[in-house]
Amino acid sequence: MKDKRISETHIKLFFFVLLLAVLGGIHLILPDFYETVWDLSTSGNMDGTIEYLRSFGVWAIVISMIIDIVINIVGFLPSIFISTANGVVFGIGMGTAVSWIAETIGVIISFFFMRTLFRNKAKQVIEKSRMLSKMDEYSTLKAMIIARAVPYSPNGLVTALGALSHIKYRDYIIGCLIGKLPSVAVEVVVGHDVVMMEDHSLRLTILIVLIVIVYGGLWYWNRRRKAQKVLTQVQEDMKDEKGRL
Repeated sequence: MKDKRISETHIKLFFFVLLLAVLGGIHLILPDFYETVWDLSTSGNMDGTIEYLRSFGVWAIVISMIIDIVINIVGFLPSIFISTANGVVFGIGMGTAVSWIAETIGVIISFFFMRTLFRNKAKQVIEKSRMLSKMDEYSTLKAMIIARAVPYSPNGLVTALGALSHIKYRDYIIGCLIGKLPSVAVEVVVGHDVVMMEDHSLRLTILIVLIVIVYGGLWYWNRRRKAQKVLTQVQEDMKDEKGRL
């Protein structure tokens, strides 16, 4: 058991050093990379982002993925600007694929390091907090798919809650892969059509209406399902009470 823990520690240390080496290598190759990404993400300069990606020519997809991965590792920077730029620069199909893969890789890496650094402390916090213990009951594959499927949701917060929960690595990874696809697709298409409003105003309007209907319908269905469960439980409790009398 002790040897297994040592092995896991070595693996985690290896990946941590590897990540630092990759991030350091990016800085050596592109000295202004992190400063530029910070400025573009905090300012929301869409034209600047599009021009920055196009300046790399055939390497634009690689640079875009690196930006998206770094943003999602950090967790608190918005990724919508790069998703929108991907749709404009690469087209909706390729832009969605690039953003989906990069965001998924980013949140998985972020989850890995959050859980590695704070896991033991998180267990203690969850056990002492009734609210967090209640939330931890939803640390399932289904819950992660739903959380990731919501467009424009705060990636850092969802990742942190996942890292603090008891969800398995496998369930987290699968949940992100499945859930991220629809949310990223919506963000890319909406962002693309907002930038290209003159050419796609009708499609943008139809898409927004469909998003409201679909996600609103899912929310309503979930609320009704929960209410039905509560009602069923109350009825069962009343039957049990009558049986005792």
